[in-house]
Amino acid sequence: MKLHYLILSLFLLISGSTLGQTFSINGTIKDKQGLPLPFVSIYLKNTAKGTSANTEGQYTLRVDSGKLTLVFKAIGYKTLERSLTVRQHRTENITLEEEAYTLNGVTIAANGKDPAESIMKKAIRKRKTYLRENDAYTVKVYIKGMQKLVAAPKRFLGNDIEKVLELDTNRKGILYLSESQSIFHFKSPDKVREEMISSKISGRNNSFSFNKASDLNLNFYENILLENKLMARGVVSPVADHAMSYYQYKLLGFTEENGETIHKIEVIPRHDTDPVFSGVIYIAEDSWRLMGTALYLTKKSGINVLDTLEIRQQFIKVENSYLPSDINFRFRGNVLGFKFEGYYLGVFDNYNLHPKFPPRFFNGELLSISDTVNKKDSTYWAKNRPIPLSTEEKTDYRKKDSIAVRKTSSRYLDSVDRELNKISLGKVVMTGYTLRNTADKKFLNIDPLLKSILYNTVEGFAIKLGATYSKILEEGKYYTIRPEIRYGFSNETLTANLKANYYYDPQKLANVGISFGNGIVDLNNLGSMPLLSNSLNALLFERNFSKFYKKNFLQANTGRELANGLQAELILNYAKNEQLSNTTDFSFFDFKNRMFTSNNPFSPDAESQLFPDYRALTFSASLTYTMGQQYITRPNGKFYQESPSPTFKLNYRKGIKDLLNSDADYDLLSLEISKDKMSAGMLGYSKFAISAGKFLNNRAVYYPDLQHFSGNNSLTSAPELRKFSFLDFYQYSSSEQYLELHFEHNFAGLMSNKVPLLRKLKLEELLGINYLSQPLRKNYSEVYFGIQRLIFRATYGFAFNGNRNIEHGFRIYYGF
Repeated sequence: MKLHYLILSLFLLISGSTLGQTFSINGTIKDKQGLPLPFVSIYLKNTAKGTSANTEGQYTLRVDSGKLTLVFKAIGYKTLERSLTVRQHRTENITLEEEAYTLNGVTIAANGKDPAESIMKKAIRKRKTYLRENDAYTVKVYIKGMQKLVAAPKRFLGNDIEKVLELDTNRKGILYLSESQSIFHFKSPDKVREEMISSKISGRNNSFSFNKASDLNLNFYENILLENKLMARGVVSPVADHAMSYYQYKLLGFTEENGETIHKIEVIPRHDTDPVFSGVIYIAEDSWRLMGTALYLTKKSGINVLDTLEIRQQFIKVENSYLPSDINFRFRGNVLGFKFEGYYLGVFDNYNLHPKFPPRFFNGELLSISDTVNKKDSTYWAKNRPIPLSTEEKTDYRKKDSIAVRKTSSRYLDSVDRELNKISLGKVVMTGYTLRNTADKKFLNIDPLLKSILYNTVEGFAIKLGATYSKILEEGKYYTIRPEIRYGFSNETLTANLKANYYYDPQKLANVGISFGNGIVDLNNLGSMPLLSNSLNALLFERNFSKFYKKNFLQANTGRELANGLQAELILNYAKNEQLSNTTDFSFFDFKNRMFTSNNPFSPDAESQLFPDYRALTFSASLTYTMGQQYITRPNGKFYQESPSPTFKLNYRKGIKDLLNSDADYDLLSLEISKDKMSAGMLGYSKFAISAGKFLNNRAVYYPDLQHFSGNNSLTSAPELRKFSFLDFYQYSSSEQYLELHFEHNFAGLMSNKVPLLRKLKLEELLGINYLSQPLRKNYSEVYFGIQRLIFRATYGFAFNGNRNIEHGFRIYYGF
């Protein structure tokens, strides 16, 4: 008996020694032809624990010892279940068979409608139910992103592409390979928060991944997807409320899976130039829910940069609902001969549908990244990486990580700097010259000559040359120093100034600065037009639109965040301002019945005094607040993201009389409400700015200190929401009260995308309204329409004084 007890005890001891242990199951998944299947979902049955295969069909899943059932699921293939008893690490190679979707028993209705239409109507009716099916959840997310070049030109802008991008001799190679793990929190309807717990970038051990789980949080039950990401208007979901207007559907067949009937439905755009998907979706009978997607977009859909984007998403049952088990974005593109492709893969693991969030947990912080997330070593990743690296990815890590330490050495950085610091004519003239000391994080940027040479009738030909020195400190802190000199050859005047700023708390967006010296500045403190535009107008068309004065100044400023979304800024400025006059009337062309105007915009035919030389001590304070401001916290700072709410800016400016012999005596209070982008769904987006202000005291307000407006009475100017199309630059500046409104709607290719020849240009149609009311210009309004693409814009507009049309014409804008 004792022997039996001993044997039984040993058996229990040996069996118990595996209890609670974790083992790995790995293998390769192939199809019937023996080809590897990429991105197959693998998960434990009746759990939310799973992973995905890599691009070569290889997978690894860590499981507790004991009996379990693995589920292998891939879109277009039969789901396979394999029951195992795990006592040790093991290999399970899998072969998946293509799913046979049958149409037996399916008949087309007498009216010719495909049966898929009836299925999709039921699915669309359930959209809102499934959109908010889960009030809250927490999930662990693993993200891997890879981008590589598959072809590239030998040289670009004079640079050897192979050396610059570290490619092979065929100019191919991985440009970006990154992995991250995060805990992602969600609360209905749209509150999210993410905490990154690990991060790795190939060859950049000190960097932090830009992976973001919220970017992969794609919910096809939303009406519009990918808005303001790949395209301004977004893409219509195949189950959107209005999807029937954009899609046709074709039933490809159905199959049985775990007792459910799954319909395979082809999604066909009614118009291939609409922002819509093509591909297939899978809908479950009776519940009419999405079970998977294999959809793609092409350039015809209006996506930017990419040629194609494929989105595959699969779902896993968690309690009584379904949530994504993984999502995969695969893309290809070609920009200026650089052909690239890649993917982003997200795997969602260990869902918790009953999280208990503390009060104010969702405080606007979308993502937090601590300074420890990139400190995980290779042992950690080997143990915790849920998806094996492909052969190509292993090679990239091995190659780049092996030289990463060498790349951070002073010797290596100095050698790179010596190459980059070489002076060339193109740098000096076109792009500017940068002197680098990367090891010490010091940089000196010298302005290009092309932007430094100018002409106006006050200075004649002039040169305005500046340089910016920057030093990056620890913890995201840095400072900049910028000296600038300007010399006019006609008025023989030299001015010089220096500006310095210190950004001392990146988490609070805090900075302090000082500037002093003198300069030639625009009479309108908002600027009239770029110096290059004014120079071209003067030299080529005998038009001197911009007017100038000389400013001698000393200024101190500081700003910081007081609370999330609330920023404060203080400025103390002391200036001595001097009026200037024209000193030259040179132009390349002499137009009949045209001559340059004086430097006083109110007496164009003769130089006269606009204001006396005066001193002004001014104090400005402003508060800027954006409700519900969202942000990302990284070790090097806090970064605001686009907010769905408008921004309010309250500003107070005071001219302080007598102190330091100041002549100015006024108080100006103003408020602006603005929103940079408001979605209008498939109709594009809008933006607006409304401001109002009043001089509470205007006992001594000289022209440079008036409330100015961003006018435009020239052919060319830089586009900006707050800029009028026809308003004179200087005539209607106010010393009393004012009301100003700007609204613009961008249709984002709604109409031009339907015209074959225009579609390739990717033009965006726009419509805008401007309004101004002040004592000298009551009820002034403008209406304009036009097109734009990147930095170019062309509009045609009308200006009205009350109900009377006073001007109309074209405006050409560029962003040089």
